[in-house]
Amino acid sequence: MSLLVWIILFSLLGGVLSVLAASVYLLLPDAPRQRLLPHLVSFAIGALLGAAFLALLPHAMNLGEDLHGLGLTVLLGILAFFALEKMVLWRHCHAQDCEAHGHTESSSDNSAPGILILVGDGLHNLVDGVLIASAFLTDFHLGVVTSLAVAAHEIPQEVGDFAVLLHSGFSRSRALLFNIISSLATIVGAVLAYYSFEGAQFLLPYVLAVAASSFIYVAVADLIPGLHKRTHFSATLQQLSLILLGVAVIYWAHSTLH
Repeated sequence: MSLLVWIILFSLLGGVLSVLAASVYLLLPDAPRQRLLPHLVSFAIGALLGAAFLALLPHAMNLGEDLHGLGLTVLLGILAFFALEKMVLWRHCHAQDCEAHGHTESSSDNSAPGILILVGDGLHNLVDGVLIASAFLTDFHLGVVTSLAVAAHEIPQEVGDFAVLLHSGFSRSRALLFNIISSLATIVGAVLAYYSFEGAQFLLPYVLAVAASSFIYVAVADLIPGLHKRTHFSATLQQLSLILLGVAVIYWAHSTLH
């Protein structure tokens, strides 16, 4: 298969399939659903940090000669995502409690703007597609690892988005339909990046650095704070074990594929 076909297939993995996985999660009874979500979040943290530090950044440094420039790109990327989140364009859980971003799914607040959720999620998915395509253009195996990390953090994010849409008055079928439509932006971003970066290879190290900053920011700013709500030792041990499992899966995937 051509590289573009692989990029599209793995963009589907990071987008549409994660939405479907989240919808299956929502079919579970309330009690198992509440117990499972923190575990998904912990695993996603490990996958994101593993992909950033074990795959994306090493490849960016191998491709780029200006290491200080790459470090500055990571720093500016983290600050940019902070600014975007402050402007409520990057927010995955708006005005609604969901544990994936430091809240809980059971909030009774019905004022969340569902359309804004979809717009913000569409922009997020568009950028995810750009990151996936950039990784594949750098190295096929890096593309696979990046796609796995995207899928890992998309599932708890989509769970939170579903919860907000349901509380905003969407039916389950409409919430699923609109989330699938929003997830198709991943493919759009991937295809645009494929044709844009083919003749601009010098940009790839910096795009990989931005991808790393995105993964680091989501893990540290959005996901980790929610885990601090469960402070007893057994919960902390579970969280740490699942974070390490996420890192191990990325390490295994990256080393095995190479």
